[in-house]
Parts: sequence; C-alpha cells; structure tokens
Amino acid sequence: MTMKNYVSNSSTNQPTRMVGTGVVILRRVETEIEVLLIRRGKPPRVDDWSIPGGRQELGETVRESATREIKEETNLTIRNLDLVDVVDATIRDATGNISVQWTLIDFRAFWDCGTAKAGSDATEVRWVPIRKLKKYDLWDETLRVIIEATHLPNSRDKVKYSND
Repeated sequence: MTMKNYVSNSSTNQPTRMVGTGVVILRRVETEIEVLLIRRGKPPRVDDWSIPGGRQELGETVRESATREIKEETNLTIRNLDLVDVVDATIRDATGNISVQWTLIDFRAFWDCGTAKAGSDATEVRWVPIRKLKKYDLWDETLRVIIEATHLPNSRDKVKYSND
C-alpha cells in the first residue's frame, strides 16, 4: 500500500519505520450507525478524511496510543477497544526507494461520552452514517477497515445511542 502527501522530517536518507494507531469510533443515532471521521491537518494524507489516530509514542502500548490520540484529536471518551486489522503502508521517494514504512494498527471502539471537536492533528470532525461513507473519498484501506469494524462481533449491539 502507498500513502500520499507525506513529507518526511528526516534529515538522513535512511528509511524510517513508524507505528501508528487508528480507531473506528461507532455510535448509534436513532436507527443509524455512524462513524467519526476527521479531516487530517498534517501529513500523511493532509486534508483527507480519515479515522482518528496517530503515531505511537515511545513507551506506550498501542492501546494507550489509540486512546490518547482519540482524546487529543476528538475530545471523546471511548470504550471497548477491539483490534480490527494491521495495515502496512510504504511511502516512496522520487527515485522509487522506500522512505517511510508505516505499520498501522486499527481498532474499533464505541463512543462513550463527549462532544466531538477537532484538536491537535485534525482540522475538522464529523459523524457520518455508514451508508454515506463513499462521499468522503477515503483511502481504500481506511474504508475497508471501517466496514470490517462494523462486522466485528457485537458492533451493532454495543453501540451507544446519542441524542446529537
């Protein structure tokens, strides 16, 4: 898989390995299941819609990373964090060599409380009904992970109702 719009901060020509976490956050509004999308404010994929998440910090578990990123990017509290998939993505330089390799660990969680608002790396947040996701021109892997998350056991039964 390749990712676009990545600007490396590395001053060396050595490939960089990165670990990131993403979270498909689900909630129920009346009869619909919604997922929280963010508009990315920083590379990779700047200005694209995606699921919230970010880079794992040294010393964090991936679950701690996912929970921290959600709080920083969306102001939400989540519950029932379950693994969906692990996605490998590479970014190539102008000569075709790999400059960055990402390992993206994607989870599914349920909205617990809080009002979604953009913070840190997100410029916008939006609850989107699953049936309207195609309008957001998501990266193919992001769309696949969201759909897969909705099919995990208990995805529909544990989604909390919102009055928004």
